[in-house]
Amino acid sequence: MAVIVRRALGLIPRELAVRPRPSETRDCRRCARRYLLSDNVIRLLDFQQKKVALANQMYISKDQYFKTIEEKLKKNVLILKDDLKMLLHLCQMPADVEVAKDVIYRYHAENKNVAFGEFRFGPLFVRLCYELGLEETAEEMVKDQNLTGFFNDSTSFNILMDMLFMKESYERALGVLMEMKNQGIKFNKDTYILAFAICYKLNTVESYRICTLLLEESLTRGNFIPRHAYYFAVALAIKQHDVENARSIYSQIMHTDSNICHNLHVFLLALSGEQQNLISTLEAAIGSSVSKFVKKVSFAHDVMAVVRESMENNSELQSECEDICEILQKSGQITALSLDEMLCHTPAGRKPLNPLLDQRKISRRTLQPLRSTLLSE
Repeated sequence: MAVIVRRALGLIPRELAVRPRPSETRDCRRCARRYLLSDNVIRLLDFQQKKVALANQMYISKDQYFKTIEEKLKKNVLILKDDLKMLLHLCQMPADVEVAKDVIYRYHAENKNVAFGEFRFGPLFVRLCYELGLEETAEEMVKDQNLTGFFNDSTSFNILMDMLFMKESYERALGVLMEMKNQGIKFNKDTYILAFAICYKLNTVESYRICTLLLEESLTRGNFIPRHAYYFAVALAIKQHDVENARSIYSQIMHTDSNICHNLHVFLLALSGEQQNLISTLEAAIGSSVSKFVKKVSFAHDVMAVVRESMENNSELQSECEDICEILQKSGQITALSLDEMLCHTPAGRKPLNPLLDQRKISRRTLQPLRSTLLSE
């Protein structure tokens, strides 16, 4: 059993791995991405489109506008909200961002006591850093005590943690998470996914302690934890050889009909030595593929390798397990993705069923609900 736990979510011996077909490899590798936030959260395309639109509306060149802003800085002229907004949309290179940083410090010093509900520049600046690959600049600004209150939203921290996660800078991402917690920024569902994913990637005793603490705190306060966050918590517990806690966390998942849930369930059965239940679960997965209208359950190749290894001490069940693996292989239910790649796959952003329903429902001028005859009908 110790050997199985040691190899869990790690390198699987080549002779034990169930080899996927070449076509499956190409398809799965194409769709596996190493970051976690959907386009609906990053909104990079929207940001870039707005940059182009604002640039086309300008009556002076970008260089002239930057000179005007720099003159305001030198003469201590008040920086307006629209000045900073336009400046951030005009930045095209790291040198431009350096000017924007100076303007942000001035603007924040002049508007610390601004009324609640004012335009939030934090996500705008972090998206700019995301576009230009300036995660170090974003990290420096978010952690600067002189800017406390400027990045007072979860979106700024989430996008930054996602950037660092992409660069595999997990220690720094954890530092941003701790900074977010210290500043009292409320965690949302994306924050929990990123937090548990970062802890999972670090896979240390300390990161496991932090993950467990965050999970306990959120449950005590009644905060919503998305299913994807639970996945990472279970996987981290497995990595830390804490199968009992992994099973406990898994039991808190409300809906277990996803592919990752099936993989984690099979994984836990293999690690717990529940061989008969494991065989029954795999047989049920084969049965689900009878109808072409029913989505097939897919298993990661490294999970199936652990399953096969767990059967080595029982020749009768081992033979039955091999037969099941062969059927799953032929039906395309063993994917080229590893469990780690399944966990880190970016969810597709949700699109509205009807574009009309996604339009603004509150007037920007009167702050009253917009009334539409078409929508009311």
